Amino acid sequence: MTNVSLQSSDYRRRQSLSPANCFLEKAMADEEDELPETELSYDQKKEIAKWFLLNAPAGEINYVAKDLKAVLSDEEVYNEAAMEAFPVYNKSHMICLEMPSRAGDVIVSSYSEITENEYLDPRTAQVAVVDHVKQICTKVRPANDEELPSLYIEEYRYALDAEIQRYVSESYPKGMCAVNCVKGKDTEGPGSDFELVVIITAMRLSPQNFCNGSWRSVWNIDFQDESQVLDIKGKLQVGAHYFEEGNVELDAKKDFQDSTIFQSADDCAIAIANIIRHHETEYLASLEVAYSKLPDNTFKDLRRKLPVTRTLFPWQNTLQFSLTREVEKELGLGK
Repeated sequence: MTNVSLQSSDYRRRQSLSPANCFLEKAMADEEDELPETELSYDQKKEIAKWFLLNAPAGEINYVAKDLKAVLSDEEVYNEAAMEAFPVYNKSHMICLEMPSRAGDVIVSSYSEITENEYLDPRTAQVAVVDHVKQICTKVRPANDEELPSLYIEEYRYALDAEIQRYVSESYPKGMCAVNCVKGKDTEGPGSDFELVVIITAMRLSPQNFCNGSWRSVWNIDFQDESQVLDIKGKLQVGAHYFEEGNVELDAKKDFQDSTIFQSADDCAIAIANIIRHHETEYLASLEVAYSKLPDNTFKDLRRKLPVTRTLFPWQNTLQFSLTREVEKELGLGK
């Protein structure tokens, strides 16, 4: 069953001028009854600021940061909150940064993290130094031998990376991917277990059209030598924020588990890529079905049976409302 979280606090019809205004309005309204009227301490201000930054929708943290800085009027509190929040946000959203001199791109994630500001790009065997708050890559250096997998592991990593790149290029416009070794990278040959992680991240940011969205998927592949089985676990997360004449945020998550047999590097890569393709395609189809039922199910449940205006909502003609039109337009439904 697809887990699509459409929380009631995410559905507020409000006038908004920017994604940050919309997001901040919603969060402040949710918390206004809980905050004490007394003056907040330094630490309380910092924790509240971090909460706003960490909960910013995909691609919108800089909008939130700009407005938050103005609201705080305290440079020291903001800077400390930003220094703590941005690295966590960047890794959880798996942002992709371009390396200097067109050396390639690096995905900022906990799976590629070497130090707090250094992240490995296994495809180019380079380490990117990242400024988290500015969200830029300041410089690169060659990876050390101890930071890279053995030749035996690299054979499997390289083959899988090639198959995943092919899949992502076909399925995700502007999508990025990486394959990292997170366990057993020093294994020199058959006889030991190791683990690879496939990361797929894609964003579609269109603030001028009042909508932003992201796709994140992480697939852990445990190569079990003794049983000659690959245990595959996947986590998918889809986020969307629509804020034209309202404030709608989607957070959909799904876990998967599968397996295949331990084969040669090329055969394992093909089998794993096919499993990932199958589950992600199936999940996307289930989301489209869920979206197509929004006017008849979800939106209807969010509204009173008889509003305070004593006027029934025209469910037979929901297409007159912009949110329904935009959802159907984006998904190509009803054609």
